Amino acid sequence: MERQEGPSRGKFIVCLTAAVLLATAAGGLVIARYDERPPWGTDIAYEGGYLQAVRISKLRALRDGECAEMERTGMGGERAVHNPRAWVDGCLDGAAGRPSRNQGIVR
Repeated sequence: MERQEGPSRGKFIVCLTAAVLLATAAGGLVIARYDERPPWGTDIAYEGGYLQAVRISKLRALRDGECAEMERTGMGGERAVHNPRAWVDGCLDGAAGRPSRNQGIVR
């Protein structure tokens, strides 16, 4: 018979149980923190507003408060719910013709 190297079966089970409990606790904390909103929800909201403004066209009205009005009336859709202010910021950037802040373009 050869002796198996590594931890004993008891130590292995204790460590495995501790790792599972730790992962479950970490998952619970993440769910409690973000609930229905994904951690990257601000980026999603910004891009939603940006794309909405680019699709509509670069109208002066969008820059003069129309983006905020669109968000209030629900035209932002599900993406604006994650972060309404970021959605309006994206809309304003798209209406002004600025590059999206998420594209990594430096001007």
